[in-house]
Amino acid sequence: MNLQEAIINRRSIKVFDPDHVISEGEIKTLLELAVLSPSAFNIQHWRFIIVNNQQLRQQIREKSWDQSQVTDASLLIVLAGDTMAWNKSPERYWKNAPAEVQEFMMPAINEYYKSKPEIQRDEVMRSCGMAAMNLMLTAKDLGYDSCPMDGFNFDAVAKLLNFPSDHIPVMFVAIGKALQDPRPRSGQLPVDQVVQYNQFK
Repeated sequence: MNLQEAIINRRSIKVFDPDHVISEGEIKTLLELAVLSPSAFNIQHWRFIIVNNQQLRQQIREKSWDQSQVTDASLLIVLAGDTMAWNKSPERYWKNAPAEVQEFMMPAINEYYKSKPEIQRDEVMRSCGMAAMNLMLTAKDLGYDSCPMDGFNFDAVAKLLNFPSDHIPVMFVAIGKALQDPRPRSGQLPVDQVVQYNQFK
């Protein structure tokens, strides 16, 4: 499937085949392409929690409005964001860059993030969102369907998954084989209603 086909055909699926198993090789491909997503300052704030314990998935489902895709999808990935990734050996994000780039980036990272919790959180959300899209498009390319989810109790899920204090839950991505075709798109706005040139009119 080419990229345009994947974008057109990717839909949010709610009903998955609970008996289908995604291979370890396919999971590896999903994750290897997800981590190629862009992130501010190359900080790679995302953390991917693969939840394959069925009892734990049932507990998460109970905190997710009893949505069946939490337990029935072949793969449940919880995307978390490390809000302090900027301050955890940031030199590793630029280890292969020329020395002059490294010398510029280290103080720039510190200046951008230090004592700015709102920016720390915002960047986590942006980075994890882009990684989630890579997951979903790769899933489609592999012949799977997916569902991005934020319908859950964030605090309860963070507790269930033993999140460190500087990590926040961002979203789930459920991936598997659809048991139902998606409904027709419910109402995409036309391009001319969502695009402005230069300034809002």
